[in-house]
Amino acid sequence: MPLNEIMALQQVGFPILTTLILLPVAAIFALLVAPVSWSRRVGYVAAALELALSVLLVARFRPGVADMQFVERASWIPTLGVNWHVGVDGISLLFIPLTCLLTLLVLIQRAPSAKVHPRGWLACMLGLQAATVGVFAALDLILFFIFWELTLIPTFFLVSRWGFGPHRRFAAVKYVVFMLVGSAPLLVANIILGTHAARITGNFVGAFDLTALLATPLPVELQTQVLFLLVLGFAVKAPMFPFHTWLPALLLEGPVGIGVFMVGVKLGIYGLVRLAIPLAPDAAREWATAGMAWGLVGVLYGALVALSQDNLRRMLAFLGVSHVGLMVMGLFSLNVQGVQGALLVMLNMGITSTGLMFLLGALYARTGSSDLTALGGLARHAPMLTTAFFVLALGSMGVPGTSGFSSEQVLLLGAFKAHGGWAAAALVGALVGAAALIWAFQRAFVGPASPRRVDDLLPREKAVAAVLVVLVLALGLHPRPVMETSRAAVDAFHQRLNLRVTASR
Repeated sequence: MPLNEIMALQQVGFPILTTLILLPVAAIFALLVAPVSWSRRVGYVAAALELALSVLLVARFRPGVADMQFVERASWIPTLGVNWHVGVDGISLLFIPLTCLLTLLVLIQRAPSAKVHPRGWLACMLGLQAATVGVFAALDLILFFIFWELTLIPTFFLVSRWGFGPHRRFAAVKYVVFMLVGSAPLLVANIILGTHAARITGNFVGAFDLTALLATPLPVELQTQVLFLLVLGFAVKAPMFPFHTWLPALLLEGPVGIGVFMVGVKLGIYGLVRLAIPLAPDAAREWATAGMAWGLVGVLYGALVALSQDNLRRMLAFLGVSHVGLMVMGLFSLNVQGVQGALLVMLNMGITSTGLMFLLGALYARTGSSDLTALGGLARHAPMLTTAFFVLALGSMGVPGTSGFSSEQVLLLGAFKAHGGWAAAALVGALVGAAALIWAFQRAFVGPASPRRVDDLLPREKAVAAVLVVLVLALGLHPRPVMETSRAAVDAFHQRLNLRVTASR
């Protein structure tokens, strides 16, 4: 079932997605020539313009249709069949504004490590933003892969140069090695898909075009190969158990900015819903039970390990692994509720988990530690920090009235429809994860006071926390606009899956 496309010139009159990708790149060049005293202003202006453009993208988006919108096409490397082909639907639209917002908030937060060589730090943050937006917008497999790989470069330098842990260089190298190992199966899957398409059409023109590949029949044996390769590559990035070991190290050693992107922007989960399952629908149906089982293992493992942590950042890392497992269960339930719930959980993590990372960064800047043994009674000294942490923790746990409630409710509904027993076990895992977060909050904020006085949030930190807290409450009380935005694309995802399964029989 091919996707229809609405061109960007019809909707906004200019190539908005290309602008969103290239504007941070232009700002990087501006940083090279601007005086050092102007560097932060350049970063602020670029990030603010990016956020404004992403808001315009949302405002001009046509809800209720599954078409790819704001589409831009241009021939790039015709001999290899690679085109500049970008666009968004109700799935990818959710995460471009989130990426732009998080980048601006990271710049406002201004981690202490960013004061060393600020131009380089800003350039890396803007480069990471551009590559991440590119991943969400790419509709050509090779273009997707290029942006995917480009995220590694700024991440490596942000961790190795601006991290604050003693083993930050080791953590940076470990991350890059894991990602390169995960990239290999992605590249092989792209080659299989492109060569198969070229064999059918007789040439490589548009062989890696996603919309064309979705309409190209793929034999079941090739689907199985493609599914396994793509799932393996995306599992490393997500991260899914047991490919998660790079995440705790990165959160412990890296700066707040990179932690925000790693826990809040789940490119691996996006890859599963954008490429892996739609391109291999019959194989996904055949292996759906195994996929849900793998997700359940991640839910339980992440929650149990988080419960035993004495470091808040490590605890947050393993809670992230648990949430990733939950999203995988939702996706492999292969029904509308499960898939939409997984997307909503991903969006909720982008708000709540990143907000907790921001607050832990502020706490580390004051105390030099995120160990629970070194903290206690913070509510007496820092009531604003405590309140913000509490509300964001409630959102992460999925308490009614917060953004986490509707997302987990929809996902678990889909999981129960697919496999009731495993969904019940996942619910137990979610409760264990919630217990870990409550126990950590009680020890750090409500327990016996530490003799060290901790200053409350600074004005810029209050602004960052306020934005995220408002989003948690607003999406919790009124989630309908977000659900309506993604519903048509999710319905089309489900319809294409069923059509391809029926056609193969």
